Amino acid sequence: MRCDCHVHIAGDIGRYPQVPTRPYLAAPAPLADLRRLASARGITRFVIVQASFYGADNALLLESLDALEGRGRGVAVVDPATTSRQALSELHRRGVRGLRVNLYSRQVGRGFAPLADAFAAQAALAREMGWHVEVIAALPMVLENADLLASAAVPVVLDHYGLVGGVRPESGEGRRFLQLLRRGPLWIKLSAPYRLSGAPLDTRPPAEWLAALLDAAGDRCVWGSDWPHTPLPEQHRGADIPAAYRDIGYSDLVDYFLAALPAGAVAERILVRNPARLYDFPGAG
Repeated sequence: MRCDCHVHIAGDIGRYPQVPTRPYLAAPAPLADLRRLASARGITRFVIVQASFYGADNALLLESLDALEGRGRGVAVVDPATTSRQALSELHRRGVRGLRVNLYSRQVGRGFAPLADAFAAQAALAREMGWHVEVIAALPMVLENADLLASAAVPVVLDHYGLVGGVRPESGEGRRFLQLLRRGPLWIKLSAPYRLSGAPLDTRPPAEWLAALLDAAGDRCVWGSDWPHTPLPEQHRGADIPAAYRDIGYSDLVDYFLAALPAGAVAERILVRNPARLYDFPGAG
């Protein structure tokens, strides 16, 4: 089964309150809409990543996993200081397999802690549960913490091609990043090309980076759509003002990605086998 490894679900604000420090009001993005779009491309498994505008309230994420009846996995946000082992076990039972460290989005209305501080407590919980830690951080922050990530005792998943921005694979920073991927227990999501191309509606994968990442860590790459595609920053007008999601075609993202892969067997690895291993889906062996 093909898997979309990076999606967000948003519900009615009357039932699922968003954090008051958000820069915009996230419109509903229901699971049913996602499943309809994805089914046209044979995608029936999903990894739901906790949206930053929900903070550590994972209620909608868990309800969505329940609705997927085994075809979903979750990446949650928790407070390590207040989350009990019983609560973690319940998250696991309902499909959570990772914890998110967000050092990129400012929707929570605060500055960023150093990656080492934010990572340590989450990694300890993840190791206890047999989970991974998902990190969204810009490339300079990732490179500053290369030794920390390479020596992690749990798998580490980096979002959106590592948020390499305008860096080229053959540059000094690019080579350091690829070396890091070869060193450590790092996975990478080949997702959201518009977050690094400079074109806010780009649906085509970055050809140079795609080839370089497949060469460096082809058995630790997964694909994600980043649906429903967060609003452009200029549309963030305040916590009570809805902002439209980017007008990006789901099928375009899938089709352009598949067309850019070197062979059909690679598609099977990226969309089926690698996700099954990382997210503990049936058939992972």
